Amino acid sequence: MNSFKKVHIIVMDSVGIGEAPDAEKFGDLGSDTLGHIAKEMNGLNMPVMGSFGLSNIRKLQGIEPAETPKAYYGKMQEASVGKDTMTGHWEIMGLNIDKPFKVYPEGFPPELITELETRTGRKVLCNKPYSGTAVIEDYGKEHMETGAIIVYTSADPVLQIAAHEEIIPLDELYKICEIARELTLKPEFLVGRVIARPFIGEPGNFVRTSNRHDYALSPFGRTTMNEMKDAGLDVIAIGKISDIFNGEGVTEAIRTKNNTDGMDQLNAVVRRDFHGMSFLNLVDFDANFGHRRDPIGYGEALEEFDRRLPEVLEALSQDDLLIITADHGNDPTFTGTDHTREYVPLIVYSPRFAAGAELPLRTTFADIGATVAENFGVAAPKFGKSFLSDLK
Repeated sequence: MNSFKKVHIIVMDSVGIGEAPDAEKFGDLGSDTLGHIAKEMNGLNMPVMGSFGLSNIRKLQGIEPAETPKAYYGKMQEASVGKDTMTGHWEIMGLNIDKPFKVYPEGFPPELITELETRTGRKVLCNKPYSGTAVIEDYGKEHMETGAIIVYTSADPVLQIAAHEEIIPLDELYKICEIARELTLKPEFLVGRVIARPFIGEPGNFVRTSNRHDYALSPFGRTTMNEMKDAGLDVIAIGKISDIFNGEGVTEAIRTKNNTDGMDQLNAVVRRDFHGMSFLNLVDFDANFGHRRDPIGYGEALEEFDRRLPEVLEALSQDDLLIITADHGNDPTFTGTDHTREYVPLIVYSPRFAAGAELPLRTTFADIGATVAENFGVAAPKFGKSFLSDLK
């Protein structure tokens, strides 16, 4: 098969498709993001994904398996030791992370907080896992009265710092986050990202602003994105992709506000003339519904995604390849608010295909990075096996 001029990857953040073989090691036995959402919804209405073979991967309530799937379909198993966003995406692009990032379900250790206070000259409030909107409601007034910074985390390996823009100017907040980034690079802490979360308003009416800034780690090795960029190919990062890779291997970064905006931006990019890859993360599934344990909201977001897909499909040509997958699970019916260790779906479509078929189980997400590398004739990542030859 001739290579594709454009490859478009959509990561449905956290859309797992059933517990992985090693789920027990992660405390995730019984997790099943898509399966449990379909049950809670009394059936999912996703005709486009159904026609691609989503319910052929495993039967999902409300979605009939396709007699003649339009796409190649299968599932992937994560090889890396984590179940977080950075690990999942880095593996998709060809890395195997053998030392997990650290999460802090009880808050950050006293020695880190003390050092942060000493270096910044500001006291710390909160220091526990929290919703980003709830934390400013609960601590915003005290922050405004004392000037202390609001430090919180989540089920991801992130340290977030919230501050009112009129109490701590943006320049100072960003400088504080740079100090936090330096401190959390130490092996004993190893936080994946530090995020500045500025807000405005008055007690009872606080609003986060668009001046968020992420301080990420660069990937621990070269990815398919690096190889493509160095070969003069386009790598268009949509949503939080550029932040996840700390800009490494990215030729153009397009920020998005939510899933709807993400699909709007993808629709525009698909219609452009370029040579290379677009890479989109749809964060709402994870942030708005998985972590908040809202299976109905999650299900409705999945159905909305399905309704938006035809706009993308009608713009695809014979030279386009579309890959839809996920980076981990986040079963909204499960205990706690953490990600879940699950298989992820793999859907591969092009108008070029007469019909689809089942792909063998992928034992690493890196098979996508290997496939993209082979398609564009760049150096393959160290991990992963291309499935390009399986696409007839």
